[in-house]
Amino acid sequence: MRPGRRRFLLLAAGLAAAAPLPRLLARPRFDRNPFSLGIASGYPAPEGVVLWTRLAPDPLAGGGMPPAAVEVGWEVAADAGFRGIVRRGTATAEPAWAHSVHVEVGGLAPARDYYYRFHAGGVSSGVGRTRTAPASGSGGRLRFAFASCQQYEQGYYAAYRHMAGEDLDLVVHLGDYIYESSWGRVHVRSHEAGEPTTLAGYRNRHALYKTDADLQGAHGAFPWIATWDDHEVQNDYANDRSQHLDSPEAFLARRAAAYRAYYEHMPLPHRMRPRGADMRIYASLDFGALARFFVLDDRQYRSHQVCPRPGRGGGNVVLATDCADLDDPSRTLLGTAQERWLDDRLASSRAGWNVIAQQTLMARVDRRPGEGRMFWTDGWDGYPRARERLLSSVAGRGAANPVVIGGDVHMSVVSDLRTNFDDPRSPVVATEFVTTSISSQGLSQRTVETWREDNPHIRYADSTRRGYTTVDVTPERCVVRLRTIGKVTDAATGIRTAAAWTVETGRPGAQRGA
Repeated sequence: MRPGRRRFLLLAAGLAAAAPLPRLLARPRFDRNPFSLGIASGYPAPEGVVLWTRLAPDPLAGGGMPPAAVEVGWEVAADAGFRGIVRRGTATAEPAWAHSVHVEVGGLAPARDYYYRFHAGGVSSGVGRTRTAPASGSGGRLRFAFASCQQYEQGYYAAYRHMAGEDLDLVVHLGDYIYESSWGRVHVRSHEAGEPTTLAGYRNRHALYKTDADLQGAHGAFPWIATWDDHEVQNDYANDRSQHLDSPEAFLARRAAAYRAYYEHMPLPHRMRPRGADMRIYASLDFGALARFFVLDDRQYRSHQVCPRPGRGGGNVVLATDCADLDDPSRTLLGTAQERWLDDRLASSRAGWNVIAQQTLMARVDRRPGEGRMFWTDGWDGYPRARERLLSSVAGRGAANPVVIGGDVHMSVVSDLRTNFDDPRSPVVATEFVTTSISSQGLSQRTVETWREDNPHIRYADSTRRGYTTVDVTPERCVVRLRTIGKVTDAATGIRTAAAWTVETGRPGAQRGA
């Protein structure tokens, strides 16, 4: 039987110190823990997985490493005690990449648990658990969680502590992993620095977030796949345009620094290594015959937001009648190449469930009660023709059981997605679940309630709680549980299931209850 997650996490720290070191380890010697940012795994395939760590004995001061490459040993075992080591090797932690390591391990068996650790300079990391994807064509069951929006100052990561105790195969992170800016009403801790704009600044901001023990615990318990949103670079940025209308050249230099730091701190495959300000992060992943994930990027390639506030870039709340450019069919949120890629991948999918993992709320939200329509332009409502193209592709390509997951808006939302939101009788083509934030503050629930009458396709919306969402997928159904914590300012707070929803195979649209 697979060990309980809580038992595993308690076991891992002791095993790291007790297990013998491989002979390959030599200099340098560390007087402080070089694995202060933890370890992680990601992007599981049937035969392998990506393993990650970064050597950082002084994590908040640039890492504290000498300007030289360091050899790092790694091991993968079939058991948490490392009695049955199945793969081992060495990797080079280079100063140009902040002494981060991305090891792409192959030769593993599908659909099974493995344990891994790193060694450097006579010191061992903790022990992580990962899991490979099922073999191509196999069925079975998949259980994953998805999360987003973890503003460090606004709350503790108790949600991740509870997530680490769940029985999961995978975690999907949908963006705003770090926040470049300080904002909000109540802070329980501090960024201790201003907004980053350079590589050194972004490295330190990622390191600060990564020092959180609960976040490290969730990374060490499951493999992750991830995409970004705006705060990994700057609030509301769009392609080469900053919120503050900096020159494109200056902003792209900042974006390049932010992308590089993101890669250095996440368990991403080598193919995602950035080239300057360009980094392809969108991807598809198969989990046997049961599910295909489409992980999208809605920041790097998007058209600039229309009708911004005077002298600003970024999003704005506008009346549709005052912003004719909203309906421009040439505007795109994903970019034409990514749109074409998604259409092709949907057409080729034979998976039982097709999960579109993207950053934000896809359902239309008219924010003005009664006459007239008012939309927020930084999300899909600012790109209605692009959304129509995507949902038409979902409907027309015949991919089975499409489910859209999102984050960004700091609330739990369940929606029916239609190609024509003006016609409540038009068919539902996909079901959408948006997770609340891990810690970031949400809108007033009173404001959210004013949307309900004019948006009947939104079945559920709650901005009062923080947490994450779990999804249990079988060939017959998909069960979604909205997991919410009690109080984000209490590191010891509890968790509960606020609501559960089910999507039956062949019947788009969620039904209340598990």
